Amino acid sequence: MAYAKDDPRSALAAPSSASAPVADGGIAAPQFLDFSVLPPDVVSAAGSSQWIVRGQNFVLIYTEPVAGDLVWKSALRSEQVLLLIDESSAVSGTTGTGDTHEVTGPALVVVPPGESAITSTGTGPVVSLLQSDEAEWAAKASNAAAYETPHPHVAPLEPWPEPVDGYRWRTYLMSDVPADPKRFGRIFRTRAFMVNFLPPSAGPRDLSRMSPHFHEDFEQASLVVEGTYIHHIQTPWGTDGRQWRPEDHARVGSPSLTIIPPPTIHTSQGIGWRANHLIDIFAGPRRDFSARPGWVLNADEYPSPVD
Repeated sequence: MAYAKDDPRSALAAPSSASAPVADGGIAAPQFLDFSVLPPDVVSAAGSSQWIVRGQNFVLIYTEPVAGDLVWKSALRSEQVLLLIDESSAVSGTTGTGDTHEVTGPALVVVPPGESAITSTGTGPVVSLLQSDEAEWAAKASNAAAYETPHPHVAPLEPWPEPVDGYRWRTYLMSDVPADPKRFGRIFRTRAFMVNFLPPSAGPRDLSRMSPHFHEDFEQASLVVEGTYIHHIQTPWGTDGRQWRPEDHARVGSPSLTIIPPPTIHTSQGIGWRANHLIDIFAGPRRDFSARPGWVLNADEYPSPVD
């Protein structure tokens, strides 16, 4: 773990191994899914485009909508998370209660289990996050073959406790979150997800302030929604040289999703000269971030497990 002293993550507890992990086999390759060059998986009759991809524990649907188009209608056994990326992202949603909810981004929205329908009332991107045990949707992912065999270093998803006041539509507006240098980004969690809706950064990242680190047992999905990034990823070497692979220094545009498997060492570098913006997604919630006072902005609604 290597963070600058004024990086809030420098206060995190180190993984059980103080140095980079070593593992023989079973380490998945990173996946670089660049929607800026990949054709959409679905184009609606009205012209909305959707890319459907998955990780081990999640499914992500990235939609570039036509205003007024119904971009989602289904019934789920678990909560769904919507990310409204910017001010042009807006939805009108209904759930099984029949109530209508209107939201304009940037925002994170939690949709309760059961029937729901989402109509885009804007033209900005809308992202849906589902659990991968929603088998119908996991099978639609363009990279479904990568998970025909579960990746052994990724811990199974174990949902955290139910929200204290029950399932309901919840809206978290990024405009309601004041900047705080002691907090790392803008973190929200549900039973199954943790999302860090990081604010955009201006210009290229300072190369003297990189942050290479690794995770022992969970994937990180980095969603680039603006600008250009290089994802630097190093697979640890074990004793079996046949399993070694070169370092990745993959350049991706926006929008794109990079899936970073454990226990690879990684860091991301914004290189666009204007704004660079990514959102980090984890399924399920991270205990280390949750342990930091004030970091999870809706912790009073979604409690941590009692060990």
